[in-house]
Amino acid sequence: MRTLILGAGATGGYFGARLLESGADVTFLVRPRRAQQLREHGLIVKSTSGDLSIKDVSTIEAAKEAYDLVILSCKAFDLTNAIETIKPSVGANTTILPLLNGLRHIEQLQRDFDPQRVIGGMCIISATVDEQGQILHLNDQHTLKFGELDGEMTPRIQAIKELTDPTKNKSIASAHIQQDMWEKWVMLATLAAINCLMRANIGEIARSPGGKRITEQLFNECLSVFKAHGYEPREQFVTDTLARSVDEKSTLAASMLRDLERGNNVEGDQILGDLIARAEAKNIPVPVLKIAYCHVKAYEQRRGRS
Repeated sequence: MRTLILGAGATGGYFGARLLESGADVTFLVRPRRAQQLREHGLIVKSTSGDLSIKDVSTIEAAKEAYDLVILSCKAFDLTNAIETIKPSVGANTTILPLLNGLRHIEQLQRDFDPQRVIGGMCIISATVDEQGQILHLNDQHTLKFGELDGEMTPRIQAIKELTDPTKNKSIASAHIQQDMWEKWVMLATLAAINCLMRANIGEIARSPGGKRITEQLFNECLSVFKAHGYEPREQFVTDTLARSVDEKSTLAASMLRDLERGNNVEGDQILGDLIARAEAKNIPVPVLKIAYCHVKAYEQRRGRS
């Protein structure tokens, strides 16, 4: 299966490296600066699951032919540009697997391409790219999930499962990918909102006066939006996410906080704003989530001026 990955950053670079490690046919569609880094130094991953240094990485700076599988690993705010970039790589038999946060990107991809080309996907990983272009895997989680949006276990989902099974990361072909994506969104929105609002990691917030109570309220707000859209969260998800969100010993922080602290663009609209819009559509009150979103939008204005 000829696979094209848009981006070789923390997410695309990590999972692409694991695919290459297992012998898969992978090409990265990247910007000139990243292409130069990969030519000079290769694709380098630092991980407790095994370091990688892969030379002779296949890269292109513009797509000119169709691939069997196109994996989107860009930030959600770059989706419009990403769509234009990958159009030449999407043929009549191409499958598009997005690993973006939230759900709004699915609707946009289905508008711009044949809806049948698009499947659901998500990943669970904490990773970043350092100044030298090395991918730093920050925890022991590295899960890739994918599936048809209607839950059917089709031959192409089975083919992607066969492609990803030999990798060191966990690979799951899901029969309920939309529920999986919603649960990740609720978890991520809770973490990103509380981390950015307090400018602190989970443990620091939990050890502060009222921190656990505020975080729990925020989680319940996000959860109520999820339920209002016809889903019933799994008990294990609720228990695990809440425990992780108020753990006094945790150093966990969402990537949105890292981006904010570095002065980078953030996915405020896609992770927080869209969830608020879906809450308002169902008349669900989300006051803490709105405060966090206001905080992020104020940051964006200041960033824009500077």
